[in-house]
Amino acid sequence: MGKLTARLELIAEKARTTLSSKDAAREKALRSSRDAVRHCADAIRAVHRGEYNEAKKGLSSARQLLKELDETLKEHQEFLYTGFVYTAQKEYAEGCATLGLISEDTLPDPDELGVGYAAYLNGLGETIGELRRHILDTIRKGDIARCEELLAAMDDIYGVLVTMDFPDAMTGGLRRTTDSVRGILERTRGDLTIAVRQRELEEKLANLEKKLT
Repeated sequence: MGKLTARLELIAEKARTTLSSKDAAREKALRSSRDAVRHCADAIRAVHRGEYNEAKKGLSSARQLLKELDETLKEHQEFLYTGFVYTAQKEYAEGCATLGLISEDTLPDPDELGVGYAAYLNGLGETIGELRRHILDTIRKGDIARCEELLAAMDDIYGVLVTMDFPDAMTGGLRRTTDSVRGILERTRGDLTIAVRQRELEEKLANLEKKLT
């Protein structure tokens, strides 16, 4: 029994050392993930305020944290495919896409961002909600032409997402995201149509008033 006890202790010590290392890496990665998500949320809010430089700073901080996360998990690859890594990548993709589409009419590439395709596509889908918010704000400002450009971008994104017919296990539940996108798109199209009709009516009334005076 003495030899067995010694062998068990040796095995247990190796297991504790390995698991302690994994746990420490996981905790550090979790902190990086949470901080990255926070920076992305702050960046999106900055985009809606028109503070694009501030948004870029926030996204730059998020990107650095994602790099740190990858470095932390380099020796623990199994964690790279867990929920908190995916969530951080998705939020970063959403933030970058929101900034790109609203401020520059450009769309970042997932390879340039360093995120997985599933995370990118779901992040792109969630960008639709941010575009709707921006369209509603822009309607209030009366810039209908800009709203139509953004609605066309939403249409294009939906047109791509709906073609991704793969199992949810591969796409991170993209089918649900796409269904949500369709609903947001249709509501936004309805809101914009009403705004256009109202503007046309106001112009007709204004013209009529001019003729009567």
